Amino acid sequence: MAIYVQTREGCFPVLGWSMWRHIACGKLQLPEDLAWLYFETFDLLLGHTPEERLERAECMSQCSSKSELDQQRSKLSVDTLQFLLFLYIQQLNRVSLRTSLIGEEWPSHRARSPSPSERETKASSQNKNWDDQAHLSFVQNHLADILELLVEPGQLSHSGQAKRDSQISLEAVRSLGLLLEGSVGHGKGVQPVHRLLTKGLLQTQSGYSMLSRSFPLHKLLLCLQQNLTLNPFGMTACLRSGKKLAWAQQVEGAMKRAKIARNTHMAPPGSKMVLMSQVIKQTLAKTSDKLTGANIKIHRCSDAFIYLLSPLRSVSVDKCRDSTVVLGPVQTSVHIHSCQNVRVVCVTGRVVIGASSRCIVHALTPTCPLLLPGNSDITLGPFHTFYPSLEDHMASVGLAVVPNVWDQPLLLGTEGLASPLLSSSSSSDSTCYRLLPPSEFHMLAVPFQMEGDTCEVPGGLPPAYQAALREKQKRIQNWQKTVMEARLNKEQKQQFQELVELKFHEWLLETGHRQELDSLIPPTVNFLKDSDGAATDTSRVKDTKAVRPGGVGGTADCCLLNL
Repeated sequence: MAIYVQTREGCFPVLGWSMWRHIACGKLQLPEDLAWLYFETFDLLLGHTPEERLERAECMSQCSSKSELDQQRSKLSVDTLQFLLFLYIQQLNRVSLRTSLIGEEWPSHRARSPSPSERETKASSQNKNWDDQAHLSFVQNHLADILELLVEPGQLSHSGQAKRDSQISLEAVRSLGLLLEGSVGHGKGVQPVHRLLTKGLLQTQSGYSMLSRSFPLHKLLLCLQQNLTLNPFGMTACLRSGKKLAWAQQVEGAMKRAKIARNTHMAPPGSKMVLMSQVIKQTLAKTSDKLTGANIKIHRCSDAFIYLLSPLRSVSVDKCRDSTVVLGPVQTSVHIHSCQNVRVVCVTGRVVIGASSRCIVHALTPTCPLLLPGNSDITLGPFHTFYPSLEDHMASVGLAVVPNVWDQPLLLGTEGLASPLLSSSSSSDSTCYRLLPPSEFHMLAVPFQMEGDTCEVPGGLPPAYQAALREKQKRIQNWQKTVMEARLNKEQKQQFQELVELKFHEWLLETGHRQELDSLIPPTVNFLKDSDGAATDTSRVKDTKAVRPGGVGGTADCCLLNL
């Protein structure tokens, strides 16, 4: 494919959607939806401004037919070499383009990744997206192939292999910025890899020639192999040397395991990270500049309620159970992996769910939710909450209210895409999800007072869900009317009130909502403490007040609607 795109007119140095569709569907025999999935996912990672993203969203939302949609998509293009590298690194999780479809390794037979294992087929495969050591090992083991993708076709042998005296142009090495960056020393500024390799000692090691503006392939390979190291802003480094946040009240045994760390005070844009691990039976809420633009990993949390109400770059919810996660707008993607009985509420560029069960996702997203193998009992519902600064946060990351395709998932399995409409299919993955029935729909109230102008769900609710809410409101009004017409005396009203409260508290205990409400009461507010001893309030939102259970809280609303 690398040879093809570099020798065909209209494919190099940028590759448009039309040409990629021709290659993917005509040459690689991929379904068009899968071809678009790769193209769209790569585009999500690019540094488009919020204004550009909003303008594109408006154009896409105005398309009323497939031909109009194709016309808009045809305006999109990506850097050809970087897109090649993006496709190549899909092997990291052993779900490469052609391996998953026809059992062939692509694009090369050398230094191949292991074929899909039985464990992956059962969808319990390990998620390597946050594994720093896996990233380093993958690049080290495949670096020769990666550089070979950047060699001009004229310097390849008849067998398609790079010659020893092959050269790689500076422009081609610039594409490596998708995977590599670095600095000339500890504490120095981070620079793109092509700039590092053209200065000082690294210029000598890499063999860069200012006359030809190119690198000898064998010297460049050796130079990179000798200087590659773990990402200093990755998860491992964040846990080891990031700013630690410890719970001030660690009286319960379960809470002694909680770990929260961040590198936002030192990492460059795009590499900021916040890790939250083993938060158990706690409510954690935060809106802060420290979260803005950060990559969030929520790991092994249980019986927790987590509110992160800031514009975020990406979020991973991994191996959590029996928890609720409410997120501010997420620019790229929300990954839910190996979770059980978790509810996630988000506005995001993409939702990806894998190896999870009994999870509910309420999303506002311009891309089709991606369901990976191993899911069961997944429920997709419309985004159903708001907080005062939500629309400002959405604008800051370039997310609009339309298009919104939360109810049009793509099912990606080991045999490619499965149609979500094939409910009679023998594949269990094709029936792993359902759309939330309107009769089961309730609004979620963010239980904090904040400043801002958003006072309703951005974009509104789908008609069927709005009608369901009106019906529930009508039932409440009828109930109130019945109580009034009963003309109870003072003693009867007291008895009736006590009975209702008793049943309400029994329901809170049975459903576990009592814990959620109790954790919002101000006297039990917990604090996070920075490693330097400065306390940070995280059970309240910055400049907000928690709403007491007697107020208008999300859980209380649901209870009233069920009476």
